[in-house]
This record gives sequence, structure tokens and C-alpha cells, in this order.
Amino acid sequence: VVLAINKMDLVGWDEAVFDGIALDFAEVAGRLGITDYVAIPLSALRGDNVVERSTSMPWYDGPALLEYLEGLEVASSHDFEHLRLPVQYVILAGDGGGGHHDERRYAGQLAGGVLRRGDEVLVLPAGLRTTVTTIAEHETWLDEAFPPQSVSVALADHLDVGRGDMIVGAEDAGAPLVTQELRATVCWMSEQPLVAGRRYAIKHTSRTARAAVTEVHDCLDLDALEHRPADFLAMNQIGEVTLRTSTPLVVDPFARNRVTGRFILVDEATNATAGAGMVLG
Repeated sequence: VVLAINKMDLVGWDEAVFDGIALDFAEVAGRLGITDYVAIPLSALRGDNVVERSTSMPWYDGPALLEYLEGLEVASSHDFEHLRLPVQYVILAGDGGGGHHDERRYAGQLAGGVLRRGDEVLVLPAGLRTTVTTIAEHETWLDEAFPPQSVSVALADHLDVGRGDMIVGAEDAGAPLVTQELRATVCWMSEQPLVAGRRYAIKHTSRTARAAVTEVHDCLDLDALEHRPADFLAMNQIGEVTLRTSTPLVVDPFARNRVTGRFILVDEATNATAGAGMVLG
């Protein structure tokens, strides 16, 4: 996070004003769990500390905004430790998928981990164990693949694998949760409030199911940044809820994997996206 404190020229380049704003931000950042940030004073109108360092603020010895951004190393948002391949499509021999005459291939976009030929894997939610025999990206055969590559894989055994299933590492210490009950943070987008008892379609990776709201726990007060007890979520509110799904989902906490840890809720009457959710640990 970069805190760019603009219009320093309007306060006479006063270091105390800058320090006060930076201190206020530090307090808010701490409550949000943000520990990695930098504060930069600037005047966009004059160009001070935007592209080049300013001479108007000798008390500031840090980089200009663009200088800092260009040198910033951003951590990858992908989890390369825990294998996650949601199956989006099953390719049968003769569908242009290559491979042997009686081979089935399972296509999807890698959501986590590194997939290698010969890896032992589990197909969830059934829990079937098998081995990866081949990996292909379009017409190219691969020894390994990683996020966010879209690949198709063949398995050593003839298993009942379909859209919405997930291929994961057989010996993964951080195995995903196979569950029909989710506790999640939801950002609500519908004019119709989110209340217990309502039912929606839930879309998670490549699986679609139905979900019932079993409980609304609280709502986030955006001014105080505190969770307060609530019985419903109104439009544009954020809160924690519990959902019960019609079929098991293979999920991770959003903090671990941003793909397998997120979902959307869809109003089945209008097909409009009603809410977006992040799975809690």
C-alpha cells in the first residue's frame, strides 16, 4: 500500500501536517491488518515527488512516487504450494484433445500448486486417488504446469470425474476443506436484503450448486471498522454469514487461495449477482 499525501504545497510543505496524516493512517492500517506501506508527500499540481524527488521538502529523504512504484517487488497472489485444478471440461477422445483413442482428459485453469507428470493426486469431493499421466497446454505436452496456466490432464485410472470436481495433491499437508457448510465474509450487492432462510445459486470455481443462508452473524461498521451483531445485510454492506450448500464444495480460506476461497451468490429469479463471498478459515 502506498499512501500518497497530495497538495503539500497548500500547507506550505509543513512536515508536521504530513506526519499527522501518516500517523492517522498508521492507526487505520493497523486495524485493517496492513503492515507493509509507505507514505510519500507530494504535490501533483507542481510535480513535486511525483516523477522526481522534490527540493521543496528537504525533510523528506525517501523516493518519489513513480520511482517507488517502478522499483516495487509485488508478491505473487498465486499459491504455488498446494495443488488445485478445478475441472472445467471433460474432453473425450475424438474431441480434438489428442492422446490415446480411449483417453479422457480433464481441462481447467490451475488455481494453485505445481502439477507434474507422475504426481499422485486426489479427485475431490469423491476422494478418488490416481496418478497424472500426461499434461497438455493446447497442443504442447508438458512435464509440469503452474498457475495460471490452462491445461488438460490425463489420469492413470478411469474415474467418474466431471465439471466442478477438483484435482489436488494426494499428500498435501494443506488439504482443502470438502464441506457443505461455509462461514464466509460476504459483500452484499442486491437491493433485497440477505437474511437467514433465503436461497441462492452459488458459483465456486467451476461448480454451481444451491445455497441456503442459515445465519447472518454480523455486519462490518465501515466507520469504526468493527463487527457489530446483525440479522441481515443490506445493499453494499459487508458481514459474516453461514451458508449450507446442496452439494459439497472443495474450498480453501481466501487468505490461502484467492481462487478456491471465493464465490458468488446469484439470484435465481433474475440471474443477477447478489453477493460476493470470501471463505473464512
